[in-house]
Amino acid sequence: MRKYLVFTIILLIGFMVSAQEENEEGLEEIPEFSKKTPEPAREFTKKKGKEKPPISDYKIINIHNDTTFVDTTLTIRRDYNFNYLRKDDFGLQPINNVGQTYNSLVKVEEYDHLLPLFGARARHFNFMEAEDINYYQVPTPLTELYFKTTFEQGQQLDAFITINTSPRFNLSVAYKGVRSLGKYQNALTSTGNFRSTASYFTKNDRYKIKAHFVTQDLLNEENGGLSFVPPTDVIGGLSGIEQYLTLDPEEQDDFKDRGSITVNFEDAESILLGKRFYLHHQYAIINKKDSSTTALSVGHILDITDKSFQFDQATANALFGESFQASALSDKVSLEDFTNQVFIDFHNPWVGNLNINVGTSNYNYGYNSILRQIDDLSGEETNITNRIKGDIYSVGASYNKNYKGFQLSANARSILSGGFGGNYLNAAAGYHLNSKYGASVSIHSNSVAPNYNFLLYQSNYENYNWQNFNNENEEDNFKNIETQKIQFNINAKKFANLEASYTKIDNYTYFTKNTDSITVPLQFDRNVDLLKLKLSQTLNFGWIGIDNTVLYQDVSKGDEVYNVPKIVTRNSIYYQDHWFKKALFLQTGVTFKYYSQYTADGYDPVLSEFYVQSEAESAFFEQENHTFGGFPQFDIFINAKIRQTRLYFKVENFGEAFHQNNEFSAPGYAPRDAVIRFGLVWNFFL
Repeated sequence: MRKYLVFTIILLIGFMVSAQEENEEGLEEIPEFSKKTPEPAREFTKKKGKEKPPISDYKIINIHNDTTFVDTTLTIRRDYNFNYLRKDDFGLQPINNVGQTYNSLVKVEEYDHLLPLFGARARHFNFMEAEDINYYQVPTPLTELYFKTTFEQGQQLDAFITINTSPRFNLSVAYKGVRSLGKYQNALTSTGNFRSTASYFTKNDRYKIKAHFVTQDLLNEENGGLSFVPPTDVIGGLSGIEQYLTLDPEEQDDFKDRGSITVNFEDAESILLGKRFYLHHQYAIINKKDSSTTALSVGHILDITDKSFQFDQATANALFGESFQASALSDKVSLEDFTNQVFIDFHNPWVGNLNINVGTSNYNYGYNSILRQIDDLSGEETNITNRIKGDIYSVGASYNKNYKGFQLSANARSILSGGFGGNYLNAAAGYHLNSKYGASVSIHSNSVAPNYNFLLYQSNYENYNWQNFNNENEEDNFKNIETQKIQFNINAKKFANLEASYTKIDNYTYFTKNTDSITVPLQFDRNVDLLKLKLSQTLNFGWIGIDNTVLYQDVSKGDEVYNVPKIVTRNSIYYQDHWFKKALFLQTGVTFKYYSQYTADGYDPVLSEFYVQSEAESAFFEQENHTFGGFPQFDIFINAKIRQTRLYFKVENFGEAFHQNNEFSAPGYAPRDAVIRFGLVWNFFL
């Protein structure tokens, strides 16, 4: 924590000194390629002799310096974003409570990285990485409040405020908090995401700096899902699974209260913690006056990230095998990552934009103990180390060029030396006839080590201990995951957007269950080949709107380890219009969601990871292949916009209100029942 404090104090002192300069210049112009349609931009009005600035002056800048502005419209896409993640959750099937994890109907594609990722990926859906943090420039203070109801006791709240103390110096603070008791036993979630940003540029625009500090805590009570083993004190002697699946009308009434259904345990919880300090600053040696002039700048990026994941359980449970101790189990793993990067950025109207960079990362992942295991039969001693630490040195470059509707872009990065090897390459070419029509093709290739928890893991549960790196026998070490992908995009705004991609993965790494039904890491010794076709379409016929998103996935090779449904679809039909002399904008309709049956991945609470179902897992259900999906889900929504406030009212999973909900999101984990939820997003322009 001391290193964060030192960097923060230095940074704030510099900001406060710089902010004393006179307020003479306005905000920088939004680049033409990054402007969004300003519907509906606020009209200029007189207030105490001053004109109120248009909404397009409230700028949002991402990590790549692409600029958009605050959007207060009410569209069907904004309805899709009104959820716990605050982004479109197409392709994600939630577990029953808000703040719990999601089963991925479409496998998550992580940001490009050279080092392994921290584990507990099931907890990372709501974890904000550096790429998820935005910066701002606003003419007046801007506040946004988000609120949405949860399940049983609790609420969701996301509060944000940003202010420019001068046209060149901006500060923002935000906090997203969620607490939800849930309908099942021991399913409480309590999460918090605090983030603060600062950005500044000098009068002559030569020096620019932006920084953020983020701290996050994501806690979930764990119950292991509905019970597989029938306890003696349960109604009818049935397990939680059997209770939930029963279709006997006489027994259905006993379990309308989901809290009465038996779960595997009620004494465990997991928490993912994270802190990050990020700094990006650059100085223009040759200043860019406009898009027709040459510019040259040098810069530096600093990223200090700490993460930890902890699983606590009061009493050992036989579901996870033997344990080293019978009570007070606590598994904790942490990661410290200190990354520095320096770069040279060159812009020329004829050549384009070229960035060359070199970087170094110091990583330290692991535990505070070394594990020694002795085989009962052979007496052979095996040591499992406690740390993966070291340094890597890397070099990279990026390029982009726009010319008369044509766009070329590429970026690549590779490790030169260090404890890991890895690289990635992205290249794309496209043509946009205008804002409504365009096409592009892109390729992606990367080589990266599996996530840290595949390489090294320690636990109080004896079988959850492994080491798959730096072993004397090379065959015992995991290889880099090799991925190649080609993608085509066709955008026709009036008709549809089409995406087609083909992906090939070598050394695909996954978790699964062994013959003892214990989760273990494995690497697939053959290729995984994946074809994806996606159509997105929004049509408007006067007051009526139709929005369709349909995804087709075909795993031609490796479908035994890479499980996804062939069809995922979301279709909305809705009415929208202005009411009461345009004082209110109303939107109401129904959304249909469906995904085809498939063998869904299971969830392991010890690792906070999803695993591939095996024959041992299917045996618990007394079925050869336990599949999920194939059932429709309906949401009925009524949304309204009054000035800058959007109100949302939704009946989720409407169809489940008329019959017994006996579906699953993952083995042992039920989906959400029918529920009425409401909330709002409120913007204040002071």
